[in-house]
Amino acid sequence: MDDFTTRTDPFALFAEWLADAAKSEPNDPNALTFASVDADGMPDARMVLLKGFDADGFVFYTNFGSAKGRQTLASRKGAMVFHWKSLRRQVRLRGPVEAVSDAEADAYFDTRPLGSRIGAWASKQSQPLESRFALEKRVAEFTAKFVLGHVPRPQWWSGFRLRPAYFEFWHDRPFRLHDRVAFQPDNAGGWATTRLYP
Repeated sequence: MDDFTTRTDPFALFAEWLADAAKSEPNDPNALTFASVDADGMPDARMVLLKGFDADGFVFYTNFGSAKGRQTLASRKGAMVFHWKSLRRQVRLRGPVEAVSDAEADAYFDTRPLGSRIGAWASKQSQPLESRFALEKRVAEFTAKFVLGHVPRPQWWSGFRLRPAYFEFWHDRPFRLHDRVAFQPDNAGGWATTRLYP
């Protein structure tokens, strides 16, 4: 088994683990828990899908009027957790969060299925919904509006990029004596590693 605790590039290690997950996870290997905090400092977490990552950070998309959107815009901080049960692996990330550019959000939005693009217009995400019928009615209204044309990205729908200031990789081992290693930026533009007790 590869001793990942000796690695020096967390982005490369993450790419390898995500590729492994794509082969073994039955659903959404790119699923993650994203945690934000509200105005009272109360943590709030939910599942989202990773839509891209590189040395600049990890990107997901959402309605900025949603709870996670409002909380993240206010604090500009967040945390992510990936857990791949089939591999017995976990990755944690923490760091500052920024909105992606309009051009990046537009490009991604245009790749979504038509129903998902219309859904972005129809859903008042996180707001009270009086009935399923009310949602279906809004979907029908926006379907009729855009039936013959391009579905543009709503201005309230975009993406966030978390720039990791901390990585932690975890792998299950017998008797709960797990392998864990943390990565934090060093003073030379690289990453300092610390092996952690399980």
